[in-house]
Amino acid sequence: MEETTILYSSLSLVLLLISLNFFFQSKKSHKNLPPSPPSLPILGHLHLLKPLIHRSYHTLSQKYGPIFSIQLGSRLQVVVSSSAAAEECFTKNDIILANRPKLIQGKHLGYNYTTLIASPYGDHWRNLRRIGAIEIFSSSRLNTSISVRRDEIRRLLLKLSRDSRQHFTKVELKSMLSELTFNNIMRMVAGKRYYGDEVTNEAEAKEFRDLIAEVVKHGGAANPADFFPMLSWFGQWYEKKDKKLGKRMDVFFQKLIDEHRSYRQENTSMIAHLLSLQESEPHYYTDDILKGLVLVMIVAGTDTSAVTLEWAMSNLLNHPEVLKKARAEIDSQIGQENLIDEPDVSKLHYLQSVISESLRLYPAAPLLLPHMASSDCTIGGYNVPRDAIVLINAWAIHRDPKLWDDPTSFKPERFQKEKGESHKLMSFGLGRRACPGANLAQRLVGLTLGSLIQCFEWERVDGKEIDMIEGTAGIMHKAQPLEAMCKARPIVNKVLCKEMFSLFVISLVNILQQ
Repeated sequence: MEETTILYSSLSLVLLLISLNFFFQSKKSHKNLPPSPPSLPILGHLHLLKPLIHRSYHTLSQKYGPIFSIQLGSRLQVVVSSSAAAEECFTKNDIILANRPKLIQGKHLGYNYTTLIASPYGDHWRNLRRIGAIEIFSSSRLNTSISVRRDEIRRLLLKLSRDSRQHFTKVELKSMLSELTFNNIMRMVAGKRYYGDEVTNEAEAKEFRDLIAEVVKHGGAANPADFFPMLSWFGQWYEKKDKKLGKRMDVFFQKLIDEHRSYRQENTSMIAHLLSLQESEPHYYTDDILKGLVLVMIVAGTDTSAVTLEWAMSNLLNHPEVLKKARAEIDSQIGQENLIDEPDVSKLHYLQSVISESLRLYPAAPLLLPHMASSDCTIGGYNVPRDAIVLINAWAIHRDPKLWDDPTSFKPERFQKEKGESHKLMSFGLGRRACPGANLAQRLVGLTLGSLIQCFEWERVDGKEIDMIEGTAGIMHKAQPLEAMCKARPIVNKVLCKEMFSLFVISLVNILQQ
């Protein structure tokens, strides 16, 4: 018994010494670092971080300035909360800060750091960016999937109208918007739906939905071994869940790709398109690269758009005068004889201002994806050492009173000024590692929100103001899922139902002819 006690005591001492060594190594030889709060041995500033991390960082920035540093175990993190400093990061230091920190999840859930999100800056990443810009997110490629977005939105409108044609009906919008964005992305990527009608294998669809939900949820959680590397020396307990989840995900994605190999001539999905390119450039379009692109499309393109739509609808319900103005614009520009379509959104300037203001106050990613300095640099006159993690607090910048008039109020009109203020937004990131799918997100969000406004009257449940408290996950969900009262406008019976019936007849005829 004594020997066991001595062994555990020795191990504890060794662990303490290693931890102290990492801590003091990280503190030495760096001068003129950004201001920093008092820290604890080994842990650094971990004790200061509370749920709603973007708010914790905002509180610290008010005390220590718009550029401050914190020590998280063995890693130094620099947090930027001013527009001028963020601009400096992605102009003067854009290449230096184009790297991503190597986190354990990037290894097991990011195909060993080879995805567009997790890949370090270099030739491989530039090739992925080229593929994304030309073969996935270019205007010509997005135009090929316009019918998918149109169809999914029409299905949502019909679902909402089933019980609301005669009177107001209470609906829970969060799940409906999530299903919309998920089906939209999966039809673009793989050519099939995973929610609602036309799901060929419900058990498989549920398994895949649960898997992606787990990947998204797990992706927002930090791994302790990322900040305390010595933990990985005593076994791989902290990686087991990542490994298991990564393998399950890989099996499912490989199955999708293998399915497409057999029938891609009849399919216009993203996977089918990339497989056709694989034949001519197999070294660029390996299966792992394809699976990584599928992963990024699903993870980055579903939750974020659904969350943005939910916040936008919540803001409109809390500001009925804005909702009325947005509807008047749509009725004036589009009318009640035609449903709004994707090309129409560009001329609906007030609708776009509503979306911009929602993105300002409630960015889906309040902290932009982390960057890592590939060499020593300076930000705002402070030294930032190589390998430091740099975080941009977009949520704080979007509410900075030095940058915005009345920053906490919902005022879409601010984006209708002569010069406009859209250039101040950073909801989709900045620099060369900004979100490549911004155009797709804007298309889907604009058409969906415009359709909901055009086709329905909206009211709050019992007249109570919508709770605008955000949840604690990495993606900024509402803490309380949005519920609202809706009633179909005449255009639903006049145009939508007739249009969908015609499409049903055409589909039926095509099936019978086959």
